[in-house]
Amino acid sequence: MVRKALTIAGSDSGGGAGIQADIKTFTVLGVYGMCAITSVTVQNTQGVSYVVDMPAQAVYDQIKVVVEDIGVDACKTGMLSREDITQSVAKAIREFKLTNFVLDPVMRAKSGDPLLRQSARETLIKELLPLATLVTPNIPEAEELCGFSIKGIEDMEKACKHIHSLGCSAVVVKGGHMEGDEAVDVFYDGTSFEYFRGRLVKTKNTHGTGCTFSSAITAYLAKGYALKSAVGKAKEYIQGAIEHSLPLGKGHGPLNHMWILKT
Repeated sequence: MVRKALTIAGSDSGGGAGIQADIKTFTVLGVYGMCAITSVTVQNTQGVSYVVDMPAQAVYDQIKVVVEDIGVDACKTGMLSREDITQSVAKAIREFKLTNFVLDPVMRAKSGDPLLRQSARETLIKELLPLATLVTPNIPEAEELCGFSIKGIEDMEKACKHIHSLGCSAVVVKGGHMEGDEAVDVFYDGTSFEYFRGRLVKTKNTHGTGCTFSSAITAYLAKGYALKSAVGKAKEYIQGAIEHSLPLGKGHGPLNHMWILKT
């Protein structure tokens, strides 16, 4: 039986993040990938030149036709850009009763360029986040969602509890922005914490890390893994993708999504 995963996200012309990273990840992890494009970004490893957003109705309709014809075992969101797009995605997830929904609260590109307008952030928190099976913020995103600084594991745990209180089923705060030799991701499901650890790789080629991690979780959920197991398997995959990252371009190079095919 073919498992199917849907990414609702922006297009990255450089191929390192967004739907391109998601589809690559779905494919190498053995899941059939589909997409609903929210925005087209004109970007490379050095930054985002400009963004062209899709009409909100077109985003909704892309989800609708995929669900009605092919079906969706798990889905994720990435770049949503505008308030009306965020609303249309929340509407689709509610109406089509999509489960195994991973919300990656993409707010900025690796270069620092904004990918979610300020007016859309409240909509994401109030309408989309409560629908999520899992929310996957990095440290800066968690700080924006929570309104306080995160300096260590205790702060990450506090952030997990705060984000969970907003209505999602579970949250994992990613620790890749922390200082030290270890990248610790803190998972919380409302009952207990789990800590996923990996060696912190010293490289500038980390473009698309968040997209790839969330899409790997989505792929494993589509394949029937329990949530904690899906996060653990995705952590192993993203660790290898960073360790084998590609020195392409003049800025932040991409991960190597295909590394797992060589092991």
